[in-house]
Amino acid sequence: QVQLVESGGGLVQAGGSLRLSCAASGNIFRVYAMGWYRQAPGKQRELVASITSDGNTNYADSVKDRFTISRDNAKNTVYLQMNNLKPEDTAVYICNANIRQLSTAIRRGYWGQGTQVTVSS
Repeated sequence: QVQLVESGGGLVQAGGSLRLSCAASGNIFRVYAMGWYRQAPGKQRELVASITSDGNTNYADSVKDRFTISRDNAKNTVYLQMNNLKPEDTAVYICNANIRQLSTAIRRGYWGQGTQVTVSS
C-alpha cells in the first residue's frame, strides 16, 4: 500500500504565504514525478506545479513567480511554497505522485486526500 499525506493548508490573508508538504510512504520502490493540483468549488481540477525526480519543474501560468515546488527525494516528500497568495488561489490542494511499488514493475499515480487553502481579501 502507498499513502500520500498532505499538511500545511489553512487560512491566510491576501499577500500572505503558506507552505504545503506531501509525504509518500508505504511499499515504495521509487517515486517519479510529483505534483500539486487544486480544485475550487464548481471548477475542474487543475495542475498547479510539478517536479520530476531530477528536479525539472513546471508551473501553471497563474502561479509562476509566486509559487515554488521542491522535493526531498530521501524523504519522498514534495513541497509547495506559496507566496503573495490571492483570493483566487482558494481551493483544495491535492498532491499527486507517480510511484513504483516494491516487487512490481508497474508505475501508477497516487493522490493525497487534499488540504484546504483559503485566502481572504
